[in-house]
Amino acid sequence: MKVILTQDVKSLGKKGDIVEVNQGYARNFVLPKGLGVEMTPENMNNLKLKKQNDDKVAAEKLAAAEALKEELKEKKITVPVKTGDNGKIFGSVSSKEIAEVIKEQLGIEVDKKKIIVKDPIKSLGGYQIQIKLHPQVTGEVLLDVVEK
Repeated sequence: MKVILTQDVKSLGKKGDIVEVNQGYARNFVLPKGLGVEMTPENMNNLKLKKQNDDKVAAEKLAAAEALKEELKEKKITVPVKTGDNGKIFGSVSSKEIAEVIKEQLGIEVDKKKIIVKDPIKSLGGYQIQIKLHPQVTGEVLLDVVEK
């Protein structure tokens, strides 16, 4: 019996795959648990339409990420920090602080986990900060660390 998987099943395959299973396995396990549906022309058509819609949504998200990348390229954010006598800052500038400053100054909501800081920021100056906007798109913004 051919079944279209509606969820990832460890021993069978990924969501959307068409797999051949024993009739008893399908009737007693796959279908009752909602892991798949029987392959019929109607279900095949639904799968095809769903894949087309998913592709369209993914393309729109990619385009939005590209547009945001271009917008961020020209932007500069400033983080005021407390400093000691010789210009060294107390602690370091964290990705959480960077996310808050981006939201405050640019009005763009960015998850702190998406901000890539290679080395800890422990001194004043300008830094290029990378932001993972999409699995395929990484944007950059200029971060200027200044004294309070």
